[in-house]
Amino acid sequence: MPDRQPTRQPALKATSLASRAPLCPPPRGQGPPQADRPPGHAPSWRKRRVLLLNTTFEPLTALPLRRAIVMVVCGKAEVVHGDSAGMVLHSANTAVEIPSVIRLSTFVRVPHRGRVPLTRAALMLRDNHRCVYCGARAETIDHVLPRSRGGPHTWENCVACCTKCNHRKADKTLSELGWRLPVAPQAPRGRHWRLLAGLTDADPLWLPYLGESAA
Repeated sequence: MPDRQPTRQPALKATSLASRAPLCPPPRGQGPPQADRPPGHAPSWRKRRVLLLNTTFEPLTALPLRRAIVMVVCGKAEVVHGDSAGMVLHSANTAVEIPSVIRLSTFVRVPHRGRVPLTRAALMLRDNHRCVYCGARAETIDHVLPRSRGGPHTWENCVACCTKCNHRKADKTLSELGWRLPVAPQAPRGRHWRLLAGLTDADPLWLPYLGESAA
């Protein structure tokens, strides 16, 4: 029987992370690693993501935890940063550190990609989660030229905004209010922004690889 206790949290109950057959079959006589998770916290483990880097440390995507572990076990990737709590997966003959960031063993050429998709998460990161009008904590998105007056839903017309400024601005233009933008909004550039556009919450260990705008 595999030892299913985590190395640093012995109170946790053991459950199998690899409920399906692994993509890389384990050696004969060796079962797949088993993971531990806190009771009542299954969703957090199922939704957990691991940052995948190219051999050049360029961020590529965020993988499900199980897929990342399979890649490490198969030798397709190596662990760059492990779990901040020091969690480890155990099987009868293998121990695998739960990763937060992994790196491919072989370089992958990334095809050219077009414009970064506009998402709430990416826009908030672009504007550093600050209201562009007053500098307070941003809570929503505002269209500089209101949609009711023909304003498009684009990077150049959307900014992070606090609730107070959003209500005050309503469907007015900046000239009508006497407001000015400190910087003209633009679409972000860089391959890592395509990854950021799909994230709602990034592990702090990812930030050095995602660019200054994510820090």
